Amino acid sequence: MSDTAVADTRRLNSKPQDLTDAYGPPSNFLEIDIFNPQTVGVGRARFTTYEVRMRTNLPIFKLKESCVRRRYSDFEWLKNELERDSKIVVPPLPGKALKRQLPFRGDEGIFEESFIEERRQGLEQFINKIAGHPLAQNERCLHMFLQEEAIDRNYVPGKVRGVSHCCPGWSAVA
Repeated sequence: MSDTAVADTRRLNSKPQDLTDAYGPPSNFLEIDIFNPQTVGVGRARFTTYEVRMRTNLPIFKLKESCVRRRYSDFEWLKNELERDSKIVVPPLPGKALKRQLPFRGDEGIFEESFIEERRQGLEQFINKIAGHPLAQNERCLHMFLQEEAIDRNYVPGKVRGVSHCCPGWSAVA
């Protein structure tokens, strides 16, 4: 066998990994947790809210950490905004559970602990799928949902200006 054949099969020289590389923060991360459900109100004005906590180092987000309280209808609003204004396929939300809202049930219906936990998990999956999509990360409605205390339902839809992590050197445009 010739020397050139041996040279072609050698591994590339790579830099050895140190502890900082191995155990340091990931280069890009976006973590969103849905937790601490709270049911408020009485009668027909009763509803459950969830804390939405976000941590990221993505440059497109102005805040690197945020925590806001949202209810199911806020998630519906976000889904509708993304379906109307973006080019991404928006995953489904966990169901409305209409049968659980019927009167004269022998349980708490949509306010039962097991249902609230099941919905919390579904909402967490939904928001992580959405926020993990590079095109959705540029949508103003997602930023408002994750980072602003109150949702301005009269906002002007559009893109957030900034650097997208998916295409280094490119900027999102409005």
